[in-house]
Formats: sequence, structure tokens, C-alpha cells
Amino acid sequence: MAEFLEEYRWEPPEKRAALLNEEPSATGDEHWDVFLAALAEHLAAKDGRGAPSWVETRSLRRFWFPFNTRAARVDAVVHAPAAFRRRGVYVSAQELNVA
Repeated sequence: MAEFLEEYRWEPPEKRAALLNEEPSATGDEHWDVFLAALAEHLAAKDGRGAPSWVETRSLRRFWFPFNTRAARVDAVVHAPAAFRRRGVYVSAQELNVA
């Protein structure tokens, strides 16, 4: 995930959309499949574009915290990007930053 985010960040904006358009293969874990959809929507929004169509059907019925410590949960509830919150994935925007 970190490698993809780093590579995405360095691509010219006009090429980034192509990196998100194709639906990724299922991971075998619904949580991570929904995470990928939220990430694609979040990145597209940051670039001023709409989300790829494949993300629309992915969401969780119960909230999920990928980084499940007390401090991470509090931070995620307060700072989770909208694309993640609306799908039930609570991750702080800080966790999505790459060094």
C-alpha cells in the first residue's frame, strides 16, 4: 500500500486517473477490498475527479479500524476522510501519508 501511494504521488496528475480506473482483484478479505475502494475514491477526490465506478458497490455493514489501538481509533473517528467514513472504514488521514 505504501509503495503504491508513493508511486501515485509522483505520477503527473493527468496519469493518476488511469491508476485507479481498473478494479483490483479481490484480496480475499472484505475489509481490505472496501479499504481499496475508499482509497481510490479518496485519491480521485484529492485530484478533483470523481471516483471510479467500481468503488460504488463496496462498503461494510460494521465499522472497521485497520489500526486498532485506542489512540488510533480516536484519531480515526475524528480525522477519517469522507470516502472511508461512508464505507465504514475508520483510518486517520495521517495514516495514508507516505514519508
